[in-house]
Amino acid sequence: MPNRYQDIYPSKPLFDSSQIRRQSARELMTVEYFEAEPASMPHEIFNQHHILINLRDEPTDVENWRGHEHRKFVFHRDEIVVTPAGIKSGWRWHQKSKVIVITLEPKKFGDFALRELGIQLSSTQLLDQPQFLDQDITQAASILKDTMTQKEIGSELMYESLARVFLVKLIQKYGLKKSDQIKFQKGFSSEQYKRVLDFIKDNLDSSLKLSDLARVAGLSEYHFSRLFKKTLGRSPMQYVLIYRIEQAKKFIAETDLPLSDIAQRCGFFDQAHMSNSFAKIEHKSPKLFRH
Repeated sequence: MPNRYQDIYPSKPLFDSSQIRRQSARELMTVEYFEAEPASMPHEIFNQHHILINLRDEPTDVENWRGHEHRKFVFHRDEIVVTPAGIKSGWRWHQKSKVIVITLEPKKFGDFALRELGIQLSSTQLLDQPQFLDQDITQAASILKDTMTQKEIGSELMYESLARVFLVKLIQKYGLKKSDQIKFQKGFSSEQYKRVLDFIKDNLDSSLKLSDLARVAGLSEYHFSRLFKKTLGRSPMQYVLIYRIEQAKKFIAETDLPLSDIAQRCGFFDQAHMSNSFAKIEHKSPKLFRH
């Protein structure tokens, strides 16, 4: 069977998350965006789960083969089609396609759900909802696509964080968990996460407080902290610190700015504060990192 769904797609991806480095999410998911003229894809069985998210504004006439089932339907904006690993799949597009294709490594996806969220994914759950409309999941995927095109400082860390948001939203759709827990975690939308991360990026040279971030999210500090850490794997202020360090590393590597100026631009109290924080995370001083 083919290793990758994208290898037989009738066009090259316009954006591909494999170009983004140093991201642990890459180990279990790949995000690619395609625009292809009307075409057919061969029927194949894949060893990955694949998820197609439609971004075309106009309804699209498509045919889909999934196992022994052949469906003709109108694919609407924001609709999501899921095909688990091991299921024969094929497509025919009758109009130009605009889709995000996300592939997931099944074992790593299940391990992530259990390890990070305490959610058990059964072998049949991805079979149970082959097609659905979920604007929050679509928004998370669209934000990922947009982030792939950004070359600005800190975009890799933001991509990694938003990839986790997408994974958590998808797992919530399929996971075995009590409804009240799902409702609690769904109270923080993909757009809210993006708004908070953008606020951090745009105000990094300021003294950011937990209360500032919670206010941007529209949540209490307690609920914001719980949801942020549960989804992104670190507390809000840990994320801010790591983002500051990532920005400092880029300034140090790509400019001749004095370290005191870099510390100010990255929101540290002073150069000593940056040096101490830098050494704790990178295990070397900014001076050694520069040389």
